[in-house]
Amino acid sequence: MECGDHKTTTTISSMNSSSSTFASTISATPTSGLSPKRSILLSTPPMNIVLSPCAACKILRRRCVEKCVLAPYFPPTDPLKFTIAHRVFGASNIIKMLQELPEEQRVDAVNSMVYEANARIRDPVYGCAGAICQLQKQISELQAEFAKAQAEILNLKCQNSNLLALVCMEVSENSSSSLLLSSDHINDYENNNDNTSMFLEDNNLYGAWEPLWT
Repeated sequence: MECGDHKTTTTISSMNSSSSTFASTISATPTSGLSPKRSILLSTPPMNIVLSPCAACKILRRRCVEKCVLAPYFPPTDPLKFTIAHRVFGASNIIKMLQELPEEQRVDAVNSMVYEANARIRDPVYGCAGAICQLQKQISELQAEFAKAQAEILNLKCQNSNLLALVCMEVSENSSSSLLLSSDHINDYENNNDNTSMFLEDNNLYGAWEPLWT
């Protein structure tokens, strides 16, 4: 019993000595030159910054590391993007394809995978090939319409040139007929002048012979 009491007394004395040492250490620390904000920062422990995981790691339920391959292309604000690509290609295939490409081509690769996955979900049989065939059909139809429009334009140009030729012929014929009419008028005028002069000469002769008969 005396041994137990001795151990308890020894433990309490050691605890008192350690607390007094800790108190003396704190009192020995110079805090007079520190501002209140600085003292608070020193007294509070540092907080760990928790970053939001990317959409891929969040859907896959795994820890998003600092150098995550999927984080730059599947942000946490757009989880549907990774959901669609993961549904068709799978996470391991997406990571493998991104690791095989240089960084400047990865954005286009991710956009292509998302587009192809959307097309595959809409059309499980043909997928992206069906959309390409539909676009090629539209291109061929537009090319046929363009060729038809070009043919119509060429036909209209030919008709316009023919009309211009007919107009020029009519104008030339009208000008030639007007010249003929003007020459006929000139000839008629000259004939009338000749007749008038002959009539005047006859009258003069008659007037010259008239005194002889009186």
